[in-house]
Amino acid sequence: MEPEARDQRSMRLRAQLAGAFEAAGSEADATPSAADVDIVRAPRCVYLMGDHTDPNDGLVLGAAIGPETWLAFRRRRDGFVRLAGSRPMVGGEFWIDAVSVEAPSTLADPAPIDFAAGAAWSLREAGLPIRGMDGVFDAGDLVGDPAGGHSGDHTGDPGWCTALELSVAMGLIAGAGLVEPALLAALAHRGGREYVGRIDGMADHFLATAARSGRAVLLDCRSLDSHLVPLPAELRLVVCDTGAPPHPAAILAGRRADCGRALTLLAERMPGLMSLRDLDPALLWRYRTSLPETLALRTEHVVSENLRVMGTAAALAESDFDRVGRLFAESHQSLRSLFDVGSPQLDVLVEIATSVPGTIGSRMTGQSGTRSVTLALADAVPELLAAVEREYPRRTGLPGRAFEVELVDGAGPVA
Repeated sequence: MEPEARDQRSMRLRAQLAGAFEAAGSEADATPSAADVDIVRAPRCVYLMGDHTDPNDGLVLGAAIGPETWLAFRRRRDGFVRLAGSRPMVGGEFWIDAVSVEAPSTLADPAPIDFAAGAAWSLREAGLPIRGMDGVFDAGDLVGDPAGGHSGDHTGDPGWCTALELSVAMGLIAGAGLVEPALLAALAHRGGREYVGRIDGMADHFLATAARSGRAVLLDCRSLDSHLVPLPAELRLVVCDTGAPPHPAAILAGRRADCGRALTLLAERMPGLMSLRDLDPALLWRYRTSLPETLALRTEHVVSENLRVMGTAAALAESDFDRVGRLFAESHQSLRSLFDVGSPQLDVLVEIATSVPGTIGSRMTGQSGTRSVTLALADAVPELLAAVEREYPRRTGLPGRAFEVELVDGAGPVA
């Protein structure tokens, strides 16, 4: 984002915060000075490679992308949290001490305030010095964008939820400098998992804190070690959304359970096997007959996807675009045929993208089952965006959208 645009966004958020809570609460409980307003930002993420490896201690190659969620906040002297946003759904309030896993909010259909409460609960349980705050969100262009939800429902999208959790966590500890990025990611993830009941892994949170502008992140989901992978200067990243409803949570839970059952059966033959991450193709081939066919397919995806993560990182480092394209195609096919999380709409998006000269590779990505990620040469992006806008509605009847996204820094304060 250009400095002028950042300044305008900052001024707008400060003005919104100044008027958001003036009619509610006690001024004696809040810090009244505008000079005490801070702003933090948290990105969303996209996986270039490594879908569904995270719960199996695997490898992920991802990046932090905009639009970023911004939170302007003013610390309070008490433990009350009040949040508002440019859209009514982003708002609510709670007392930090009243949040517990024994008495959670209405989590069968979680609202944004539930993710905020989960972050507060996790920080409190970790013994960090937190206080209440008044805060105003600006989540960027969420409605209909590829990193947002569907029909205004952003709580089903892990990228939006992760950005909200991280920004609230930074607000509660008065910025990002008091804890290491890895700890911030771990605590935000714990809140989503244990309070809200999210079933996704931790990769989004760690990518969103470890990322650097213009670079991808190679993340080891077991050791949590990460390495930056520069994206070749001539490449651009395009994310597309099908406009279709996301996969039900039960599908993701079922795939995760399949992997767990496969691990249990394989460990009977290989004592000491702790994770599908520890398998290679030769071991899987040797013991494949001990698995029902469905579990064998799920395991084959995890094993092969881990190899593709390493291959893609190496190919990008060497600017081997042909290899990147092959690996993207293999991953899309594996997710569709082995892990069974594809859709006809995703196939259409990938077909359109790969038909455009200058496209390097395209594949489905993310847990929602509604997005594709495409790497393309910079000169090809206008035609790629136009092709999706022109061809996708004609072939599917859905209003799919395509966006070029910027690779941004991980979560932190807005300078």
